[in-house]
Amino acid sequence: MTDLRRIVWLASYPKSGNTWTRIFLANYLVNGDAPVPINQAHKFAMGDAILKTYDMVAGRRVDARNEDLVLSLRDKVLRGIVANGAQVNFVKTHNARTKIKGKVLIPKDFTRSSVYIVRNPLDVVLSYSRHFGHPLDQASGMLAQTGNWIAPTEHTVAQYLGRWDAHVTSWTEHSEFPQLVLRYEDLLADAEAQFARLLEHIGIPVDDARLKKAVKFSSFKELSGQESRGGFEEKSHHTDAFFNKGQAGQWKDDLAPELVEKIRTDHAKVLKKFGYLDE
Repeated sequence: MTDLRRIVWLASYPKSGNTWTRIFLANYLVNGDAPVPINQAHKFAMGDAILKTYDMVAGRRVDARNEDLVLSLRDKVLRGIVANGAQVNFVKTHNARTKIKGKVLIPKDFTRSSVYIVRNPLDVVLSYSRHFGHPLDQASGMLAQTGNWIAPTEHTVAQYLGRWDAHVTSWTEHSEFPQLVLRYEDLLADAEAQFARLLEHIGIPVDDARLKKAVKFSSFKELSGQESRGGFEEKSHHTDAFFNKGQAGQWKDDLAPELVEKIRTDHAKVLKKFGYLDE
């Protein structure tokens, strides 16, 4: 029987470093003399919410608002991804590892392993607010909503986030497949060491010179420069730039004390586990 466990999930709550991680991987795999264009990164790690993939398996145009239909097609979409003959398929997801109407969103039968990027929600909420166009108080409330989701659009199907703490827990505990958890803040502090862990986890040999080049080619300066010159397809119309600041600890200047307290109260257990209450 053919082993279909070929997906390596690149998972995160939105605005937590998923795009940076995918662009690093693209540059490491290509190993070119110039950075991979940011608008080609999707070729190396496709998303699981792309509507046209649902159209393809259905053989017709799918209405992304038809939740039951979309969920019924999900396994066919994933099967189509692993049927390409590659031993490893990197797939970006913002979905929690959960069930929706009885449908398992991240089925073990297609999963080789996962990489989860976690970021301090006090900084996540700032980027989340800008990207989705929500006021900060509304955005902080959404991070604590069990039913929080990214609604379907003309190009994407729904993405089921839920609460920030539950999302993190779903990907970092009780796994049926190998997991790697990376903190966004650790990536900022030592990108080479953390991305080396990523390569080792997915079974790609680590070459120091190649690693240094891929880190340089995926630096915030490089990515923001590319975006300013040619735009970025994943940028929201709510914000001027996708690659805004890429910093840690911005919440100390930009987040009101009452919102800091709310987020810390809402997600205290997971914040403590990942060391965010000490910052």
